[in-house]
Amino acid sequence: MTEKWRLFGVAGLAATAAYTANLDSVVNAVCLLAIGLGTVWACFTGPRSFGAEPRVAWRLMALAASSFLVGVLVRPMVEGLDQPLPLLADAATIPGYIMLATFLVILLRWRVSIDRHAVLDGLIFCLAGGLAAALLLAAPAAEIQERDQVQNVLAAFYPLFDVILLLLVVNLTFTARQWPPSLITLLGSLTMLFIGDTAYAIIGTTGRTYASPLLDAPFLMAYALMGVTALHPSVVQLSRPARPPVQAWSVRRVAVLAPASITPFVLLVVIDAPTRGERVTIATAGVLATALLLVRAVFAVRAQTVAQLHTEHQALHDSLTGLPNRLMLGEEIERLLGRATPGGLQRVWVFVLDLDGFKYVNESWGHDTGDQLVIELSRRLRSAAPAAVPVAALGGDEFALAYLGEREGALRLADEISHCFTRPFSIRGIDVTITASVGIASAAPVEYGRFAQVTEALMRDADTAMYRAKSEGPGHTTIFDASMHEEVRERIELEVALRRAIDERQLHVAYQPIVRVRTGVPVGAEALVRWVHPERGAISPAVFIPIAEDAGLIGAIGDLVRRESLRQLGQWRRDGTVGDDFYLSINVSARQLTDRELPLIVSAELLEHGVPARCVALEMTESVLVDPDSTSGRVLFELRELGVQLLIDDFGTGFSSLSYLRRFPVTGVKLDRSFITGLGQSTEDDEIVRAVTAMSYALGLTVIAEGVETRLQRDVLDAIGVTRGQGWLWGPAVPAAEFASHWHVDGAASLHSSLES
Repeated sequence: MTEKWRLFGVAGLAATAAYTANLDSVVNAVCLLAIGLGTVWACFTGPRSFGAEPRVAWRLMALAASSFLVGVLVRPMVEGLDQPLPLLADAATIPGYIMLATFLVILLRWRVSIDRHAVLDGLIFCLAGGLAAALLLAAPAAEIQERDQVQNVLAAFYPLFDVILLLLVVNLTFTARQWPPSLITLLGSLTMLFIGDTAYAIIGTTGRTYASPLLDAPFLMAYALMGVTALHPSVVQLSRPARPPVQAWSVRRVAVLAPASITPFVLLVVIDAPTRGERVTIATAGVLATALLLVRAVFAVRAQTVAQLHTEHQALHDSLTGLPNRLMLGEEIERLLGRATPGGLQRVWVFVLDLDGFKYVNESWGHDTGDQLVIELSRRLRSAAPAAVPVAALGGDEFALAYLGEREGALRLADEISHCFTRPFSIRGIDVTITASVGIASAAPVEYGRFAQVTEALMRDADTAMYRAKSEGPGHTTIFDASMHEEVRERIELEVALRRAIDERQLHVAYQPIVRVRTGVPVGAEALVRWVHPERGAISPAVFIPIAEDAGLIGAIGDLVRRESLRQLGQWRRDGTVGDDFYLSINVSARQLTDRELPLIVSAELLEHGVPARCVALEMTESVLVDPDSTSGRVLFELRELGVQLLIDDFGTGFSSLSYLRRFPVTGVKLDRSFITGLGQSTEDDEIVRAVTAMSYALGLTVIAEGVETRLQRDVLDAIGVTRGQGWLWGPAVPAAEFASHWHVDGAASLHSSLES
C-alpha cells in the first residue's frame, strides 16, 4: 500500500490530461469514471488499511467524492434541457459539499484544532470572501432573466459553499504544527475544488452552467490529490492532535487578515456605479469585519494575559501536584518571618519530608503509580495542615511545610503529618503502605534585611535533619541541631570519595563462607564488597552502601561485585579450590532488577567464566517482592529460568509475608541476624525461627541463618533443622586468596576437625 499513492497520482495526471484534450466523449467519460471511482475506492480502503481515524470521516469523504462524480457526469447531459432536469446535477453535487464540510469539521475536532482565535480569523476571511463572491458572482448569476429562477439561486449559492469550505481550511492551516504529505495534498485537493467552482461561478454570470471539459480539469485534479491523500501512509497523522501554542498574531495570520479587512473598501472601487443595496451590503460587511477584528484583538490580549498568568503559576507551583514549589515556599517563609514578633515565643518552623522506599514503588509498579502516590499524599498533607500553613512540593517525593507558632503547635503539626501515613494509599487497586522521614528546623524572628538568608538556612537545616531521620530508620522525625552540619559535610565527602573509589578500583570483593550447620563444611560463600580508603582505611559497608543507594551508585557497585565474583568462582572451579557443587551468593539491588537486560548479561557472564547457573545464588531484599507483573518480577522469573538460585536476604525485616514467596520463583530465604542473636536465650526468637523454618521447608525453600556467632546458636539451629549457616563462628569475609587458602576443598575436613575440638 505504501507505493500505491505514487501510481494513483501518476494515473490521475494522465487521466486529467486525456480528459482536457477532449479526444472523444467516450474517452472523457472513461477518464472521469476511472479517476472518480478510484478516489472513492482510495477513501474507503486507504485510511482503513493504515488504521487512520476517525473512520466515519473518511466514509463521508468517499461519499462526497461519489456525489461530486455523479454531478460532474450528469451536468453535460442535462445542459440545455427543460426544467427540472438541469437540477439533477445540483441535487447530486450539493450533498457533496455538506459531506465534505462535515468531513473537515470532524477532522478539526480530532486534531483538537477548533481554536477560538482561528475561528475568528476564519470568520473575517469568510466575510470578505462571501462579500466578494456575493457581489461579483452570486448577484450577477441571480439576475439572469433567460434562466430558471431556481437555477439562478443555486448558482448564487455555489460560491458561498466554497467560502464555508475556505473557513474550515483556514482553521486547518492556522492550527497545524506539522505539515505531513497527506495534509499538503488534502489542502491541494480543496484548493483545486475551489478553483473549479470559481470558474463555473464566473461562467454562471453569463447564464451558462457548462462550457467545456477544460473547466472540469480542476475537479479531476482534486480527485487525484484526494486519492493520494487517502493512500499515503501519513494519512494517519491527519487526525492526531497537532495544535501549536496559540499565536495571537503571526506573519501568516496577518498576511491573510490584512487583505480580508480591506476587501469591502476595494469592492467600492471595483464595482462600477454600485447600487444603494450594494453600498449598504458593503458597509454592513465592513462594520462586521471591523467588529470581528476588535473582538479578535480583545481575545488576543486576553490570551496573552492568560498565558502570562499560566507561566507565572507554573514558575511558582509544582506541575504534578499543583502545590507551591520551592521558590514560592521561600517567599511564604519570608512572609512568616516578617509576621513573627521579635522577643516573642513564636518561631518559624520548616518541615521537610521525604518518602521512605519511594524508589521501590517506582521500580515495582512503575512511575505512573509513583506519581499517583505523590498526588494522593499532597492531598492528605493539604487536608491535614491548617489553611494558614503553606504546603509545598519540592519535586520527586519531597514535600515541605512552614509554620509560625510555638513549639507545642509545631509538634502537633508533626503528629498530623505522621497520621497521613497511618492508612495505606489505594493506588489503582493496589494498597501501598509507605512512611516518610521528617526533618524539622526553626528560627526566631530576625531583622527584615536577613529574611532571605534565614529562609535559605531553614530549608538547608530542615533538609539536613531529614537525612538524619532517614539514617535512623523509616518513619522517624528529627529536629535539627548544629552538630548535624558536620555529618552532612562528612557524607558529601564520602560520596565524592566513593565515586573516585569506583573509578580507581579501590573497592574489592571479600568472601564469607556459607557452611553446613552440623559439620561446618562449606557449601558456598557470599560475595561482599569492601572498601579500603587510602587515607581513612577500611570503611564499613553499613556506612557507604546507604550513600551509594542515595547517590545512584549501587547499580555500578553491584555490577562490579557480580563480574569479579563470577570471574573468581570460575577460576576456583578450574584450579580445584572448590568442588562442583560449591555456589556463590551475590547481592543484587532493586535498581539492578529493573534492568530488562540483566538475565542476558548474567547469562553471558556465566558462559564467559565457565560457571554453571546452578552454582550462583542472587540475593535480594523482600522489597522487590511486590508485583509479579512488574519489570522486577519479570526479570526474576527470567533469572530463575536461567537456572540461578534466588534468595531473600534479611528475611523477616521487610514485607515478612510468605505469601509473596509463593508468587515469585524464590528458592530460599536467609534469616535476619536479629532473630539469630537471641537463640538459646529467648524463647520468642526460638519459636520465630522454628515457625519460619517449618513454613519455608513446606514451600520447598532452603533456609540459611545469618549472623551466627556462638556455638549455642549453632546448636539451636541444628536442633530446629536449619541446615546452612553463615557468620563469625565460621569466619569473617576475607579476600579471595585468604579464602582459598583456608577453605580449599582438600583442607575443609581438617578445619572442621579443629572447630569441633
